Amino acid sequence: MASLSLPNHYYFPSLLPAQSPKPMSPSSYQNLSLLPKSSHSQFYGPKLSYASSLSLPLSTASPKISIFAKVNKGGVPPNFTLKDQEGRNVTLSKFKGKPVVVYFYPADETPGCTKQACAFRDSYEKFKKAGAEVVGISGDDPSSHKEFAKKNRLPFTLLSDEGNNVRKEWGVPADLFGTLPGRQTYVLDKNGVVQLVYNNQFQPEKHIDETLKLLQSL
Repeated sequence: MASLSLPNHYYFPSLLPAQSPKPMSPSSYQNLSLLPKSSHSQFYGPKLSYASSLSLPLSTASPKISIFAKVNKGGVPPNFTLKDQEGRNVTLSKFKGKPVVVYFYPADETPGCTKQACAFRDSYEKFKKAGAEVVGISGDDPSSHKEFAKKNRLPFTLLSDEGNNVRKEWGVPADLFGTLPGRQTYVLDKNGVVQLVYNNQFQPEKHIDETLKLLQSL
Protein backbone atom coordinates (compact mmCIF):
# COMPACT_ATOMS: atom_id res chain seq x y z
CA MET A 1 0.00 0.00 0.00
CA ALA A 2 1.54 3.37 -1.07
CA SER A 3 1.17 6.45 1.19
CA LEU A 4 1.16 10.08 0.18
CA SER A 5 2.21 12.43 3.01
CA LEU A 6 1.40 16.12 2.78
CA PRO A 7 3.22 18.67 4.97
CA ASN A 8 1.30 20.72 7.52
CA HIS A 9 1.53 23.95 5.48
CA TYR A 10 0.13 22.52 2.24
CA TYR A 11 -3.04 23.96 0.74
CA PHE A 12 -4.60 24.46 -2.69
CA PRO A 13 -4.43 28.07 -3.86
CA SER A 14 -6.27 27.26 -7.09
CA LEU A 15 -9.37 26.39 -5.09
CA LEU A 16 -9.42 29.60 -3.04
CA PRO A 17 -12.07 32.24 -3.69
CA ALA A 18 -11.11 35.54 -5.21
CA GLN A 19 -10.88 37.42 -1.89
CA SER A 20 -7.73 37.09 0.21
CA PRO A 21 -8.00 34.80 3.22
CA LYS A 22 -7.47 36.14 6.70
CA PRO A 23 -3.89 35.96 7.94
CA MET A 24 -3.07 32.83 9.91
CA SER A 25 -0.45 32.28 12.54
CA PRO A 26 1.90 29.30 12.09
CA SER A 27 0.39 27.55 15.09
CA SER A 28 -3.04 27.61 13.43
CA TYR A 29 -1.96 25.07 10.83
CA GLN A 30 -1.71 22.41 13.49
CA ASN A 31 -5.44 22.57 14.07
CA LEU A 32 -6.55 22.10 10.48
CA SER A 33 -8.94 19.18 9.89
CA LEU A 34 -9.53 17.23 6.70
CA LEU A 35 -12.98 18.79 6.27
CA PRO A 36 -14.48 21.89 7.89
CA LYS A 37 -16.48 21.17 11.01
CA SER A 38 -19.11 23.68 9.98
CA SER A 39 -20.00 26.07 7.18
CA HIS A 40 -18.82 28.97 9.34
CA SER A 41 -15.16 27.97 9.28
CA GLN A 42 -12.73 30.87 8.97
CA PHE A 43 -10.60 28.91 6.48
CA TYR A 44 -11.09 28.78 2.74
CA GLY A 45 -10.80 25.76 0.51
CA PRO A 46 -9.90 22.15 1.47
CA LYS A 47 -8.04 21.76 4.76
CA LEU A 48 -5.66 19.00 5.69
CA SER A 49 -4.78 17.93 9.20
CA TYR A 50 -1.32 18.55 10.59
CA ALA A 51 1.27 16.10 9.26
CA SER A 52 -1.49 13.83 7.99
CA SER A 53 -0.92 10.88 5.68
CA LEU A 54 -3.30 9.92 2.90
CA SER A 55 -3.01 6.28 1.86
CA LEU A 56 -3.89 5.54 -1.72
CA PRO A 57 -4.08 1.97 -3.02
CA LEU A 58 -2.02 1.45 -6.13
CA SER A 59 -4.42 -1.17 -7.44
CA THR A 60 -7.77 -2.67 -6.59
CA ALA A 61 -8.06 -6.43 -6.66
CA SER A 62 -11.04 -7.72 -8.62
CA PRO A 63 -13.26 -10.22 -6.81
CA LYS A 64 -12.73 -13.79 -7.91
CA ILE A 65 -15.53 -16.30 -8.31
CA SER A 66 -14.46 -19.90 -7.87
CA ILE A 67 -16.66 -22.46 -9.55
CA PHE A 68 -15.80 -26.08 -8.94
CA ALA A 69 -17.56 -29.40 -8.51
CA LYS A 70 -16.94 -31.43 -5.38
CA VAL A 71 -18.53 -34.45 -7.04
CA ASN A 72 -16.66 -35.47 -10.16
CA LYS A 73 -16.77 -38.32 -12.62
CA GLY A 74 -15.33 -41.46 -11.05
CA GLY A 75 -16.15 -40.31 -7.52
CA VAL A 76 -18.78 -41.41 -5.01
CA PRO A 77 -21.02 -38.51 -3.94
CA PRO A 78 -22.01 -37.85 -0.33
CA ASN A 79 -25.07 -39.74 0.81
CA PHE A 80 -28.18 -37.79 1.79
CA THR A 81 -31.67 -38.21 3.14
CA LEU A 82 -34.35 -35.79 1.91
CA LYS A 83 -38.14 -35.66 1.86
CA ASP A 84 -39.98 -36.43 -1.36
CA GLN A 85 -43.18 -34.86 -2.66
CA GLU A 86 -45.21 -37.07 -0.31
CA GLY A 87 -43.20 -36.07 2.75
CA ARG A 88 -41.38 -39.43 2.96
CA ASN A 89 -37.67 -39.70 3.69
CA VAL A 90 -35.60 -40.90 0.75
CA THR A 91 -31.94 -41.87 1.09
CA LEU A 92 -29.59 -41.92 -1.90
CA SER A 93 -28.01 -45.21 -0.86
CA LYS A 94 -31.34 -47.00 -1.30
CA PHE A 95 -30.84 -46.75 -5.07
CA LYS A 96 -27.57 -48.68 -4.97
CA GLY A 97 -27.73 -51.70 -7.25
CA LYS A 98 -29.25 -49.78 -10.17
CA PRO A 99 -28.27 -46.68 -12.12
CA VAL A 100 -29.75 -43.41 -10.87
CA VAL A 101 -30.04 -40.01 -12.51
CA VAL A 102 -29.86 -37.18 -9.98
CA TYR A 103 -30.64 -33.81 -11.46
CA PHE A 104 -30.49 -30.51 -9.59
CA TYR A 105 -32.71 -27.75 -10.95
CA PRO A 106 -33.39 -24.14 -9.82
CA ALA A 107 -37.08 -24.16 -8.88
CA ASP A 108 -40.53 -25.62 -9.46
CA GLU A 109 -42.87 -23.97 -11.96
CA THR A 110 -40.21 -21.95 -13.78
CA PRO A 111 -40.28 -22.27 -17.60
CA GLY A 112 -36.91 -24.01 -17.98
CA CYS A 113 -37.46 -26.37 -15.06
CA THR A 114 -40.93 -27.30 -16.30
CA LYS A 115 -39.50 -28.09 -19.76
CA GLN A 116 -36.79 -30.24 -18.21
CA ALA A 117 -39.17 -32.12 -15.91
CA CYS A 118 -41.61 -32.79 -18.76
CA ALA A 119 -38.76 -33.99 -20.98
CA PHE A 120 -37.75 -36.49 -18.29
CA ARG A 121 -41.42 -37.51 -18.05
CA ASP A 122 -41.76 -38.03 -21.80
CA SER A 123 -38.63 -40.20 -21.86
CA TYR A 124 -39.33 -41.96 -18.58
CA GLU A 125 -40.02 -45.32 -20.24
CA LYS A 126 -36.57 -45.18 -21.83
CA PHE A 127 -35.02 -44.61 -18.41
CA LYS A 128 -36.99 -47.55 -17.00
CA LYS A 129 -35.85 -49.72 -19.88
CA ALA A 130 -32.27 -48.83 -18.97
CA GLY A 131 -33.06 -49.87 -15.39
CA ALA A 132 -32.47 -46.36 -14.07
CA GLU A 133 -34.27 -44.24 -11.50
CA VAL A 134 -34.76 -40.48 -11.98
CA VAL A 135 -34.57 -38.10 -9.02
CA GLY A 136 -35.01 -34.33 -9.23
CA ILE A 137 -33.74 -32.04 -6.45
CA SER A 138 -34.42 -28.36 -5.74
CA GLY A 139 -34.78 -26.10 -2.71
CA ASP A 140 -38.59 -26.13 -2.87
CA ASP A 141 -40.55 -27.70 -0.02
CA PRO A 142 -42.44 -31.03 -0.36
CA SER A 143 -45.83 -29.34 -0.86
CA SER A 144 -44.45 -27.34 -3.80
CA HIS A 145 -43.00 -30.54 -5.29
CA LYS A 146 -46.31 -32.33 -4.86
CA GLU A 147 -48.21 -29.63 -6.73
CA PHE A 148 -45.52 -29.44 -9.43
CA ALA A 149 -45.52 -33.23 -9.93
CA LYS A 150 -49.33 -33.43 -10.02
CA LYS A 151 -49.72 -30.52 -12.43
CA ASN A 152 -47.19 -31.97 -14.88
CA ARG A 153 -47.92 -35.68 -14.27
CA LEU A 154 -44.35 -36.45 -13.24
CA PRO A 155 -43.81 -40.17 -12.59
CA PHE A 156 -40.50 -39.81 -10.78
CA THR A 157 -39.27 -38.64 -7.37
CA LEU A 158 -38.73 -35.00 -6.47
CA LEU A 159 -36.69 -34.28 -3.35
CA SER A 160 -36.74 -31.17 -1.20
CA ASP A 161 -33.31 -29.74 -0.42
CA GLU A 162 -34.47 -26.83 1.73
CA GLY A 163 -31.44 -24.74 2.65
CA ASN A 164 -29.59 -26.19 -0.37
CA ASN A 165 -27.28 -28.20 1.87
CA VAL A 166 -27.00 -31.17 -0.49
CA ARG A 167 -26.47 -28.82 -3.42
CA LYS A 168 -23.56 -27.27 -1.53
CA GLU A 169 -22.12 -30.63 -0.48
CA TRP A 170 -22.16 -31.86 -4.05
CA GLY A 171 -20.62 -28.60 -5.26
CA VAL A 172 -23.30 -27.72 -7.81
CA PRO A 173 -22.12 -24.41 -9.30
CA ALA A 174 -24.50 -21.45 -9.45
CA ASP A 175 -25.06 -19.34 -12.57
CA LEU A 176 -25.39 -15.61 -13.30
CA PHE A 177 -22.74 -14.59 -10.77
CA GLY A 178 -24.21 -16.77 -8.06
CA THR A 179 -27.76 -15.44 -8.30
CA LEU A 180 -29.31 -18.49 -9.99
CA PRO A 181 -29.10 -22.04 -8.60
CA GLY A 182 -27.29 -24.29 -11.04
CA ARG A 183 -28.84 -26.91 -13.32
CA GLN A 184 -26.61 -29.95 -13.11
CA THR A 185 -27.23 -33.65 -13.73
CA TYR A 186 -25.32 -36.66 -12.40
CA VAL A 187 -25.56 -40.26 -13.58
CA LEU A 188 -24.50 -42.83 -11.00
CA ASP A 189 -23.92 -46.45 -11.99
CA LYS A 190 -25.25 -49.42 -10.00
CA ASN A 191 -22.26 -49.15 -7.65
CA GLY A 192 -22.97 -45.52 -6.83
CA VAL A 193 -20.01 -44.21 -8.84
CA VAL A 194 -20.52 -41.05 -10.91
CA GLN A 195 -20.28 -41.72 -14.63
CA LEU A 196 -21.50 -38.36 -15.94
CA VAL A 197 -21.65 -34.76 -14.74
CA TYR A 198 -23.57 -32.54 -17.13
CA ASN A 199 -24.22 -28.81 -16.66
CA ASN A 200 -26.40 -26.74 -18.98
CA GLN A 201 -28.58 -24.01 -17.51
CA PHE A 202 -30.17 -22.67 -20.66
CA GLN A 203 -30.82 -25.90 -22.60
CA PRO A 204 -32.66 -27.94 -19.99
CA GLU A 205 -33.89 -30.60 -22.42
CA LYS A 206 -30.30 -31.46 -23.40
CA HIS A 207 -29.89 -33.11 -20.00
CA ILE A 208 -32.22 -35.90 -21.07
CA ASP A 209 -30.33 -36.58 -24.30
CA GLU A 210 -26.96 -36.70 -22.56
CA THR A 211 -28.09 -38.94 -19.70
CA LEU A 212 -29.85 -41.43 -21.99
CA LYS A 213 -26.79 -41.59 -24.22
CA LEU A 214 -24.64 -42.44 -21.21
CA LEU A 215 -27.09 -44.95 -19.74
CA GLN A 216 -27.31 -46.83 -23.01
CA SER A 217 -23.54 -47.26 -22.99
CA LEU A 218 -23.35 -48.75 -19.49
